[in-house]
Amino acid sequence: MSSSLNTTLSNAQTEAAATSPEGPKNQPVRKAKRASGVVGLLLQNRKASIGAFIVVFYVLVAAIGPYLVPYDPTEIVARRHMPPSWEHWFGTDGYGKDVLSQTVVGARSSLATGFIVGAIVTVIGILIGMTAGYMRGRVDDFLSTVINIVLIIPGLPLLIVLAAFLPAGFWSIIFVLSVTGWAWGARVLRSQTMSLREKDFVASAVTVGEGKLRIMLREILPNMMSIVVAGFFGAVNYAIGAQAGLEFLGLGNPSNISWGNNLYWAQNNSAMLVGAWWTLIPSGLSIALVAFGFSMINYAIDEVTNPRLRSQRQTAQILKGQPAKVRKSRATPVLMEGTEG
Repeated sequence: MSSSLNTTLSNAQTEAAATSPEGPKNQPVRKAKRASGVVGLLLQNRKASIGAFIVVFYVLVAAIGPYLVPYDPTEIVARRHMPPSWEHWFGTDGYGKDVLSQTVVGARSSLATGFIVGAIVTVIGILIGMTAGYMRGRVDDFLSTVINIVLIIPGLPLLIVLAAFLPAGFWSIIFVLSVTGWAWGARVLRSQTMSLREKDFVASAVTVGEGKLRIMLREILPNMMSIVVAGFFGAVNYAIGAQAGLEFLGLGNPSNISWGNNLYWAQNNSAMLVGAWWTLIPSGLSIALVAFGFSMINYAIDEVTNPRLRSQRQTAQILKGQPAKVRKSRATPVLMEGTEG
């Protein structure tokens, strides 16, 4: 009788766990709902919308623009330093090449460098940062030392030295930027991994016998995705700006059409001395706008995924008499003095 009762209770508990929102079968559903909720909040965020519009616009320009430009960016089509006109919307450079075509075609190389370096830097940061934060001990000491060494070396001189000794080219720039750009992300992920390692869900995974690699990839990494995504966008920004800086200094491949090389040739042809501002503005403004777009997306991700910032914003809206959709949050709103009106 006792055995039958225990069996019945055990079956009932198993069914309850399976049908409970916390049950294992519903965990993917809850994660999907949480992810869709974050995406929905980002779509409603004005900063995210502005940033995404700018980034998507330039991605489309890079993807289809080279097939639509009226001239070959390497071909001499008119007089040198012609101002913008109906025939040449952005004018011509110091060799008589169409600046609009150079700007559109250059977007492909600059954005490709940004996304490739961003992906490489993010993967390296995840591998080294999470390994150091979770393993601890001698592994953490060694990897932390490597991270600190990379961080204390001045970035720009290291970039210049590496780029000067490597053959000029697209992949050389990617290699240089990847080698020098991963340490900050690795350090941030190491700290976050060390914090999450002490949480109850990680202890439960260890108790049931899950391997270290599975715990890092299945338990810890999903809880850091907002930091990973923000780090990726920051790395893309860094790569686009650093590539333009190296090419502006003449350390890239001068025959490659990119925003940095456009600025390099404009400077070589004394664009500002002769008043040919139109050879500098398009590429420089494009770099600035892309950086602004990624930064706006990063700010939006921080606002959406940081519960304390979200609570403060909702509280401020309520105090101003504006409607605010208050969501459940574990964070306690903090009212700051001196924020009247």
